Amino acid sequence: MKTFRTAGVAVLMTAMAAGALAQSQTPPPAAPTPKAAVEGIMTTKRMGEIIKRLDPKAKAAANASAWQFHIEEVPVVVVTDAGNNRMRIMIALKKADAMSAEELLRLSQANFDTALDARYAIAKGLLWATFIHPLSELHDKQFIAGIGQTVNAAKSYGTTYSSGLLSFGGGDSRGIIQRDLIDKLIKKGQEI
Repeated sequence: MKTFRTAGVAVLMTAMAAGALAQSQTPPPAAPTPKAAVEGIMTTKRMGEIIKRLDPKAKAAANASAWQFHIEEVPVVVVTDAGNNRMRIMIALKKADAMSAEELLRLSQANFDTALDARYAIAKGLLWATFIHPLSELHDKQFIAGIGQTVNAAKSYGTTYSSGLLSFGGGDSRGIIQRDLIDKLIKKGQEI
């Protein structure tokens, strides 16, 4: 599965970054004020700084709207669209046409109670672990936790289908909590 993820990620990162820019109908927001550097007002520049702290070998798209990096050997892609105030964290898992009806049901159950802020989704013929959020409203810790949740959802695919946070009560899943990765990433991604 690792080879599949790595091979398709670079192509997808480029295509999605170009697509996000092509679809953007509104101009990017004005340059942030000095207050924008504080937690709670995310910018693509700040996002890039956080990603570099998590993985110094991270690669940015030429327009600094997308990144490819690794967390615990899992290839992660982050794509932003500042003009539409959106961002997403994505990890390719497998070809969607290979999924059974039972597996699709299990993913839907996990999206209700154990994937939490991360989600399983199908796009471009692939199954993804993903986290989608408005860009500027994102806090540093939310962004880092979103990366951790998405990596946990990818790593627990096929077993607990858990993002590593709490399990929402009333659902069908009983997952093993994988909070350790999220806490480790928050500590690493925060400024010292």
